[in-house]
Amino acid sequence: MYIPKRMPDCNYFRNLWWNKGEFNPKAKWEAVTLPYKLAVGVTFDEFVRRSEESNAHGCWEWTNGDVMVYEWPSEPHEICIRTIYDELLKACISVIRTNARIYSLGSSTTRANGEGKEADDSYRPKKILAIPPNGSDRYNCPWPNVIVEIAYSESIDHVTKKVNEYWLRPNRERPSRMRAWHYCVLDRVTRNIFPARTTFEFGMQNGNGAPLNIQPGSCVINIKLDCLYHDLDPSIQIPRNTLSDPITLDFFYVQQAIVEVFMGRD
Repeated sequence: MYIPKRMPDCNYFRNLWWNKGEFNPKAKWEAVTLPYKLAVGVTFDEFVRRSEESNAHGCWEWTNGDVMVYEWPSEPHEICIRTIYDELLKACISVIRTNARIYSLGSSTTRANGEGKEADDSYRPKKILAIPPNGSDRYNCPWPNVIVEIAYSESIDHVTKKVNEYWLRPNRERPSRMRAWHYCVLDRVTRNIFPARTTFEFGMQNGNGAPLNIQPGSCVINIKLDCLYHDLDPSIQIPRNTLSDPITLDFFYVQQAIVEVFMGRD
C-alpha cells in the first residue's frame, strides 16, 4: 500500500502565508533563500485579493500565474518607507488642499507585460488618463510619477532589474549599510538601461566596514517639479511659486529614524 509522504511542517506553515495570510515563525523563513515561489497557477485578480487580505504589499510579485516572494516583512523596510513619506509630505505641505497636491498611492497594485507589482510607496498629482491599454491597470489608470522601492532582504540585482525593466518602462538587527539610487526615465540609454542619476551610501558604515558619519544635506535626492508633476492635468498649474524646485528628500533623517528605532538592540 502506498503511503504518501507527509508534508514537512515548515512547508505547511509557509503555505499559511498564501492560504490564510499568516506569516508564521514556525515556517523557518530564515532558512529560505529568496526568491521563493509561494504559489503557482494564480490569476491576477486572486493575487490582488490575497495581497490585500494578507497585507503583503511589496513582498509578493505576480508573473504569468506564479507568486514569488522577494522581500520579507521587516522593521527597517517599513521605517524607510514611512520616513521617506514624511520627508516628501513635509516638502509638499504647502500645496495640500489645493488642486496641485501630491497624492500618496501607497503600494497600489499595477500590471503590465504579464507581471503584477506593487511599489513600496508611490506618488502622483492629478493626471490625465492614460490611453488604454497603457494604464497601470492595463486600461486608463495613470502611472505614478514617483516610485519608492526599498531593498532590505530583497537583492539589489532584483530591485535594480525591477526599476529598469518595469517601473521605467527578517533580520531583526539594525542594518549597518544602506544605499540609495535615484533613477529618472529621462536618462534612458536603451530600452531597459537607465543609469542612476544619484547614488550614495547613508548607513552607519560603508562596504569596507568603515564608519560613515553623514550630515544633514549630504545624502539627498532632488526631484524636479517638472518630474513630480509629469502629465499633470492641463487645468492645473505646477505650483512653482509655492514649492521648492527641486523637492529635496534628505536621507540623513531616514538614517536617524532607523538608528533611533533600533537604539539599544546592538
